[in-house]
Amino acid sequence: MRTRLNSLWLRCLMMLLVVFATPTMAQTIANGVQKAKDLTCQGKFVNPITDICWSCVLPIKIGGGYTLMAMGQEDYDSMGSDKKMLCACSNPTRVGVQLSFWEPTHLIETVRHPFCMVSLGGLNWGKTFNDKVSSNDSLAKWFGGSHKEDNTKASMGGGSTASFYQAHWYKNPVIYWLQVILGDDYCLDKGTMDIGWMTELDPTWKSPELAMLQAPDAALFANPIAQAVCAADCIKANMGFPSEKLFWCAGCHGSVYPFTGFISNQVSPVQAAKLMVARIQTKMHRDFVAHTATGKAGLCGFRLQPLMDKRQYKMAMTYPIPARKTNGKCCEPIGRTTLVRDIGKSFPYKGQDFAYQIFRKRDCCAAYKYN
Repeated sequence: MRTRLNSLWLRCLMMLLVVFATPTMAQTIANGVQKAKDLTCQGKFVNPITDICWSCVLPIKIGGGYTLMAMGQEDYDSMGSDKKMLCACSNPTRVGVQLSFWEPTHLIETVRHPFCMVSLGGLNWGKTFNDKVSSNDSLAKWFGGSHKEDNTKASMGGGSTASFYQAHWYKNPVIYWLQVILGDDYCLDKGTMDIGWMTELDPTWKSPELAMLQAPDAALFANPIAQAVCAADCIKANMGFPSEKLFWCAGCHGSVYPFTGFISNQVSPVQAAKLMVARIQTKMHRDFVAHTATGKAGLCGFRLQPLMDKRQYKMAMTYPIPARKTNGKCCEPIGRTTLVRDIGKSFPYKGQDFAYQIFRKRDCCAAYKYN
């Protein structure tokens, strides 16, 4: 009898524990779900010593195209027949020599979740904002927007997916803010690391209709013939630098137009990330935010270039795996295939968002600065 009473009391005690523990268990599950959401944003601060491939600054040329240092790095002839030893500029007035190199100027990251700042240590600015956007259709139409994949094509044997990404454009003149070169700074982009553009706050990035208003010329290239021509740009990018005349192509990565985060033919995450890099950089030129400093017209300062010349940029991955030399080279131009260099660069958890250091070709009139 006593055994049965003890058993009954034990069952009652267990039931009470379950009843009182249920809210705690529910809270634990909720906390676990929230932590899982937080883990979707990963990243790290860019280490300028270990994460940036400094050989991308090369080659450095002076005067009439005389190479001071190259170490096998790639370049293209941006000066043409205008190569001379001496040069002169006004505002300020100076006389110097022609100098050419590749300056690290920008950092571009592509992310699956809005407001995930990969290059700021995986800082997630969008928790509250994302909750409001997801519960409000009108806000979701214009802002925010997370990564989506449509596997319909892949399931039918197409081998590709449709997807959407956000992009962040940072000003990152590393040479200047690290004070690597002291004194004369006529040939350096000034400033410190700063966020220049976020597509989460740009309604055109999520709306092809609004993007068409910004770049109406995109309608001229929305046809099979124009897209087929991009194969030539892909070949040219793999042999050296892409074609400046095929400005609507991003080489092997796809089409630059429209200026949105949607990709209809994603072959791989790295390919999609590099296409986003090409698009956001082209968009910055179209919006008069990015400038060029190449050729004779760039010797004395920056100038606007609404139709971006793809040849003036090289890129090197900083996250999730910093670029290392492949066949003696760290950087690559826009449009080069991802089949060789980028194997293993995309992986679950920490390897699904990407960041790239951008190097811009710089032709300038270098002179001694005096008071």
